[in-house]
Amino acid sequence: MYEEPYRWIEAVGNRRQYLDDQFKPGSPVIGVSCDTGVLLMTMSKGTPKLYEIYDRLALGGMGHPADLEKLRFTLLEMAHVEGFNRSPSDVTGSRIVKYGIAPMIKQAFEEVFKAPFIVKILLAELGLKAGKDSFLTINFDGTFEEKSQYAVLAASAAIEQEMMVSLRQHPVVSLEQAVNAAVCSWAVGDRVQRQALDESGEQREAQAGSARLVNDPDLLYEHIRRCMNDMTIECALLDRHVPGASKYRTLDPDELERLLPNNLGRPAA
Repeated sequence: MYEEPYRWIEAVGNRRQYLDDQFKPGSPVIGVSCDTGVLLMTMSKGTPKLYEIYDRLALGGMGHPADLEKLRFTLLEMAHVEGFNRSPSDVTGSRIVKYGIAPMIKQAFEEVFKAPFIVKILLAELGLKAGKDSFLTINFDGTFEEKSQYAVLAASAAIEQEMMVSLRQHPVVSLEQAVNAAVCSWAVGDRVQRQALDESGEQREAQAGSARLVNDPDLLYEHIRRCMNDMTIECALLDRHVPGASKYRTLDPDELERLLPNNLGRPAA
């Protein structure tokens, strides 16, 4: 009888370790606010990672595609039911996360005899004017954080911190600056994740390497060029200048080619 709480805590700890391992090969996701709107960016091998949720809401995710799709449809339904029963202005990222998706993910994580969601979510919300945009990041255990200006998803909190350091070093006003900041941050996160997967590397060496990456754009761009051989840059924008209720649009290859830094060129098809 007295062993049951301990067994549950042990089971949750084992589940957390298992889920941490599932995200190690994943592609980071970045959200950046700028004058034009809110940019979401990642790189993928074909399966989309960025989606529209509602008029001013967009989603980026890491994890198992089936779990991401299930939660995406849940968010879509929550947002549209909320908009129908109340009004579109009542559909906010904070509301559908705090009272909807986060409790659902938390319950799945803590029910140790059922499968958890192998997913991390970044929800971006376009403000009514520049400077009022917001982000929410949701972990696989249902914990969430509210952020402004920048937000990232990565395999671990330490890697996310490295990516945030990179983002803070880039001034962001225009969409072009936002794309530059996002791809550089992605390169930092992806490179550090790859180093973490290499068990032969020393932890101290990995940390030193990530510091060099943050301060050396040439190394970042070179890493992105190599990744573009078998991955595609994916960018979506909540554009505050788009007429109508829905503000979501994807950046097509021609527009993205013009915005990419240092002549990275057209992303692979």
